[in-house]
Amino acid sequence: MAEDTVGASVQVDREVPGLIVKFGAYPLHHGGVGAIRSLGRLGVPMYAITEDPYTPAAASRYLRRAFVWPTTGAEDPGQLVGGLLRIGRRIGRPAVLIPTDEEAAVLIAEHREELAGPFLCPPVDPGLPRRVASKQGLHELCEEHGHGLVSPAAAFPRSYEEVVAFADTASFPVVAKNREAFLRRSRPAVGGTTRIATRAGLLALARAWGPDPGVILQEYLPREQAEDWIVHACFDRDANPLALFTGVKVRSWPPHAGMTAHAYVVDNPELAGLAARFVKRIGFSGVADLDLRFDRRDGQYKLLDFNPRMGAQFRLFESAAGVDVVRALHLDLTGRPVPEGEQRAGRRYVVENIDLPALLAYRRGGYTTPHAPARASGTELAWFAGDDPLPFLTMLARFVRPGARHLCQLWRDRRRGTPK
Repeated sequence: MAEDTVGASVQVDREVPGLIVKFGAYPLHHGGVGAIRSLGRLGVPMYAITEDPYTPAAASRYLRRAFVWPTTGAEDPGQLVGGLLRIGRRIGRPAVLIPTDEEAAVLIAEHREELAGPFLCPPVDPGLPRRVASKQGLHELCEEHGHGLVSPAAAFPRSYEEVVAFADTASFPVVAKNREAFLRRSRPAVGGTTRIATRAGLLALARAWGPDPGVILQEYLPREQAEDWIVHACFDRDANPLALFTGVKVRSWPPHAGMTAHAYVVDNPELAGLAARFVKRIGFSGVADLDLRFDRRDGQYKLLDFNPRMGAQFRLFESAAGVDVVRALHLDLTGRPVPEGEQRAGRRYVVENIDLPALLAYRRGGYTTPHAPARASGTELAWFAGDDPLPFLTMLARFVRPGARHLCQLWRDRRRGTPK
């Protein structure tokens, strides 16, 4: 896309930098690149933690400096906090922290007092991001505070015997997910959201889960009877929305269970109200990315994920005033007002490196998204930008060979019905 002329009217504090925080090895992360561009185009000095000097984020013209810090996400929290504090000293002035994964969001919330000197972060309850990032914690919050926003029926087995008991009465297929999202790298039970077709398949997987399976077993929402929606928002210290957007997910990769590959902005006042009321009741502040599935069988929105950080596809959403959730966060934490404005409906978002295989998979399955507009009012590409082309070229250089192998393997696994 061209230079951001709409966002240029947003009056940010250019003396306060932003720092993209990520833990773990996933160099091809377009969300971090989007955040660097979003604030960088407004003149905010941008910094980022990267796995190595050759990630797409490190190549952005809007990045002041990349701090190369290889991590796994499973390090001792004290070690990670110490590393952040060292980076803060090198930046030399307070910076807004922008986490791009659950590990970073949980760590920042739980150690906010230690990080408060060199960094600015939302005043969220320290334990809340960990709870909403947990599949079991989110399920319990929906039961306590949902009031129209529900969680799919689920079980949380604590032993192999409890898995067997579940399998004896469950209706298949079922979905298995890692129970605690922030432990997925150190003790993963499944590689990701996994559809399990039979009782025998579930028990075969469960034998490798050990004495305390870190999984949630959830009802499967049939794709032909459901539609995927997303909510991206930023909330102030009193859990009031500063910016709140709704859209539909047209395609993801792996299909129906992975990262958004293609999505549209679609106004949905009912869903916006449900999300705002739920967040108000639980008291969350900061940026959030919610994944929901509308179940046509009972007419309910079922909350699948509450990510207490910016979503990778956040640049899909922008208000008429030029505000996205990352800009809203920076404005709020620097004491500046967030301009009001309706979301720019009809925009679409495309992740170039995964949308083509997703398109082929969805066409074969005959899946459609009724609420997707027939024509887009504008397109935001995840990687390519005319004013910042190097991240796209770097992505291509790193993606083509290993990425093609990875996509082929995912497709073969899906065809065989094995975990994704």
